[in-house]
Amino acid sequence: MSYLKRLWRGARNLLLLPVWVIQLLTGAKSFADNPIIGSAALNRRGLHVHRLLLAHRLAAMRRRMLAGRVGAEDRAAFERDGVLIKPDFLPADLFRELLAEVKAHRGVGRETQQGDTVTRRIALDPKTLARLPAVEKAIGLPAFQGITRYVNSFDIEPMFYVQTILTHVRKGSPDPQLKLHSDAFQPSVKAWLFLTDVEERCAPFMYVPGSHKPTKARLAWEKAMSIAVSGEGERLSRRGSFRIDPAELPALGLPPPKSVAVKANTLVVADMFGFHARGVSDQPSMRVEIWAYGRHSPFVPWIFSPLWRSKATARNRVGAFWWWSDRLEKLGLKRNVWRLRQDVSAFDEKTEL
Repeated sequence: MSYLKRLWRGARNLLLLPVWVIQLLTGAKSFADNPIIGSAALNRRGLHVHRLLLAHRLAAMRRRMLAGRVGAEDRAAFERDGVLIKPDFLPADLFRELLAEVKAHRGVGRETQQGDTVTRRIALDPKTLARLPAVEKAIGLPAFQGITRYVNSFDIEPMFYVQTILTHVRKGSPDPQLKLHSDAFQPSVKAWLFLTDVEERCAPFMYVPGSHKPTKARLAWEKAMSIAVSGEGERLSRRGSFRIDPAELPALGLPPPKSVAVKANTLVVADMFGFHARGVSDQPSMRVEIWAYGRHSPFVPWIFSPLWRSKATARNRVGAFWWWSDRLEKLGLKRNVWRLRQDVSAFDEKTEL
């Protein structure tokens, strides 16, 4: 039986080898799922670091092409810190309209649980946006689109949601998002337009200023991590989202993480290669935000993808992703962790999970 298993494993690996090789030219990041990416021998020779450096050089080139979308002051602040914080981002009257629309809206959403925290998302697809004209106006503003596209280094609209973070709502292990981490080896963007005040003690966004830069010290740390997780290691680090202990930051020439406790109507945009986390909440809390996310193939020199140039196509990506995840679950292949909610508000304090 063991001989048959080895034979099957060898045949499977032979069939998958071309896929694993092709993934080297994409944003694939999992050391656990791809034995080439997860090869300790290749990472000792610099495979992970070379992919990282190429991704960052191409992102810098694409950002130069998009520099006209962002003011000089914002570009300088982003290049220094890796994060932009813009209070009073929307005109007051537009923000009031947007907030009223989101509070009144009930519709289809999704929820997932990580530790004792539940994340709820309502996709801002064309159907939902037709009911939320102020929201559509806000996310379409050149300032919003320009900053998110510049940080992402692609002239492609990010995916937009209304997102709710509910802390201490279920018993469970600690929220894994509380640990400082980098999302992937490549630059990417996440943005939060906060619809509620975010207090210091209520799970604020945390970011290590300057940690988006592939410095010599950071590259040495990345190489060491790529070798360590090629064997065994923390699950999410092995998936390509490296965790770091705050005590390690001084050796990388980095300051402590900064807590982004802000008032409503503040826009925060960050490069997710930088170290970040969700801050600790010492009590049940809820924050609501317009949330944007973008990450694309890092090894292309151009700033747009013909597939996503259409606004309608771009705004249907989330629905397509959830539909596919549901199909995989129905086939018994993989559980969709994003559970369906048929009639939900972003401001509902209760969850069905």
